[in-house]
Amino acid sequence: MLFTPTSLTECLQEWENLEKDYQRVQETHRLYKQKLEEVSKLQDSCSNAIARQRKKLKDLTVSLGECKKTMSPEEMNTIDGIQESIKNRPNVFFEMESFLPKKNSLYLSLVLGNVNVTLLNKHSKFAYKDEYEKFKLVLTVLLLFFSFTCRFVFSYRALDALFNFLLVWYYCTLTIRESILISNGSRIKGWWVFHHYVFCFLSGVMLTWPEGKLYQMFRNQFLTYCLYQSFVQFLQYYYQSGCLYRLRALGESHNMDLTVEGFQSWMWRGLTFLLPFLFFGHFWQLYNGLTLFRMAQLPECKEWQVFMCACSYLLLFMGNFSTTLRVVYHKYIHNQDKAKSLSAAPQHQQTPWKEICRRKWPTTEAMKIPGKGFWGSAGKGR
Repeated sequence: MLFTPTSLTECLQEWENLEKDYQRVQETHRLYKQKLEEVSKLQDSCSNAIARQRKKLKDLTVSLGECKKTMSPEEMNTIDGIQESIKNRPNVFFEMESFLPKKNSLYLSLVLGNVNVTLLNKHSKFAYKDEYEKFKLVLTVLLLFFSFTCRFVFSYRALDALFNFLLVWYYCTLTIRESILISNGSRIKGWWVFHHYVFCFLSGVMLTWPEGKLYQMFRNQFLTYCLYQSFVQFLQYYYQSGCLYRLRALGESHNMDLTVEGFQSWMWRGLTFLLPFLFFGHFWQLYNGLTLFRMAQLPECKEWQVFMCACSYLLLFMGNFSTTLRVVYHKYIHNQDKAKSLSAAPQHQQTPWKEICRRKWPTTEAMKIPGKGFWGSAGKGR
């Protein structure tokens, strides 16, 4: 409870106490600014050291390649060990740089200017990532209901325009947040970021498409596709978030890994059932593109939006389909190589079954997250 002085003596006493406290505040703030300057110098020093290490390692790699031509088998083993260590350094440097200020990407520079977006502690990074995931979930559910309303309940061009404006805002916001997360250590594959730019452009074109016969011809197909896409995105968030919790408990996932609207290598742990939904959505994008190309050839087609939307859908199909297919192919090759190496290994070198089970399934205590219980929370252990 705050003390409220009632007499002059008490007021003077309170003022003296405030003066002493004010001096302490000033000293604390002075110390804070001093530490900030020290941190800034350490950041510059660390960034320069990492850049220097990268340059020297690059030169050393070239030199080792030249030395290999005249080395004995023993020396070759030494060089191979050094080269293996060099291969691991970029991952370590990437982790270090996620805590250091860096120059913004072109997109962030255009949107935010030269503002430092690097968060300096793990708690802040994880909190921002968690807020990003919640934002995606809320907007996905909102878009699901909005597209259902436009498709089956109301048929007004103004409501369609509002829906497309929401899509533009959503994907614009996603691209900004993802760029900030990448600056803070999130490893998002290039296409899954770029395809949000394409969706943003596509939604903007749909927003400007004037009311007419061609718009009405494509409207229901577009809204049904948006409804399906929101449903699949909700499925992906629901199951990917649970998978990421489990992988983090196993120590096989980075803290800044995100749910994505595609398929990545870590999703083989129990999420392969999503692949048919994803491939169906990819071919629906192809179908949308072909439909729009046919509409663009009609004599009454005067709107430029038809051709631009067709190109956008075709680009989305090619990018999404090829990226997902590449992940599946790489996993297949990896499994083939792994099977060959296991069959070629001597019996005494193969990992015992109990050890495999122990690695794959952590103990109950390892799966608990403090304050949340088993798997992080009820419903996260999916």
